Amino acid sequence: MIIMALLLLAVVGFLFLDLARTAFTKIGFSWGQALFVLLASLLGSSINIPLTSLQCREPMAREGYVRAFGIYYRVPLIDAVNCRTILAVNLGGAIIPSMISIALIHRFPESLSYALVAIIFVALLTNRVARPVKGLGIVTPALFPPLSAALSAIILVYLAGAPHDLIFLLAYVSGTLGTLFGADMMNLNKIRDLGAPVASIGGAGTFDGVFLSGLIAVLLV
Repeated sequence: MIIMALLLLAVVGFLFLDLARTAFTKIGFSWGQALFVLLASLLGSSINIPLTSLQCREPMAREGYVRAFGIYYRVPLIDAVNCRTILAVNLGGAIIPSMISIALIHRFPESLSYALVAIIFVALLTNRVARPVKGLGIVTPALFPPLSAALSAIILVYLAGAPHDLIFLLAYVSGTLGTLFGADMMNLNKIRDLGAPVASIGGAGTFDGVFLSGLIAVLLV
């Protein structure tokens, strides 16, 4: 059973890498560059760069254990003393995809106006479904942003007259930047109410939305 599970994991991992490579090569990366960006994004997802510290408006919830008659019980503890939330930016979920998106727009300047429309479209839709979760941060459904990004690219190309060769770029840029703006940037005013030790832009509940958006949206169009 263990061997079968490892083989299945290896196959799924290989398929994922191949799909990711396909997505990145569609927007102009070589195979080596695609692999580097993919690994950098995945490894960077665990790196949060602190920006500032905010005073919480809500007490910070954490779990503790109380022992009674030899049995440990898990109970919620409220830490209302010196409660502060560190606002950070995630390397793999915000910085890297943003740099890629900006580089793509710079490389194809004719895409700027279309990209802005697509980003606003995805940001508004994503903001409608993003939810603040106390103790964690802002959370979005993983598949909603990429579907919105693919839809925005298709509408702009087939209905609004955008050049067809920009469809992959629009899908990626709107999927990444649109999700970041809609989920995180437009909800920064709610960070103090979460009672979370760390609130990361592009991290926690939005990393999968940002990371998957760029890949899946490109594959869908």
